[in-house]
Amino acid sequence: MSLRLAAYAVCIENGRVLLARHMPPNGESNWTLPGGRVEHGEDPFDAVIREVAEETGCIAVVDRLLGVDSRVIPAAEARAGVEHQNVGVFYRVNITGGRLRPEPNGEIAESVWTDLSDVPGLRRSSLVDIGLSLAQALPATGHVDPVPVDGLIQH
Repeated sequence: MSLRLAAYAVCIENGRVLLARHMPPNGESNWTLPGGRVEHGEDPFDAVIREVAEETGCIAVVDRLLGVDSRVIPAAEARAGVEHQNVGVFYRVNITGGRLRPEPNGEIAESVWTDLSDVPGLRRSSLVDIGLSLAQALPATGHVDPVPVDGLIQH
């Protein structure tokens, strides 16, 4: 089984959420939260700030920890064909500067502010639903029920 530790930014302002359009080299694009892999020796808190800057061009300030999600993706559904566990640390962030732009030499084609009411109709990563659930519920445990993957919601 492969394992990935990642940090994700949930940025909600004026009824809109900041989403990034992920364009994998082989496959359909989908919308996701800015964020990604925590590098060896890196603190997830620092990783989420770095990832927002790399992927969106914006400067993020962490407001609070929202929670942690752990999910196992079966080998048949995983990109590498090997069972995969993703442990995601979700932070609520505020954007304090910068300018939205595509990720240079990366897989994020664009980042946009999206009305929360439009999110259910988007082809998106389950990370979006997890992050929004954590931001809305603010559970004391930092945990929400797993999001089923089906239809517009992808791994």
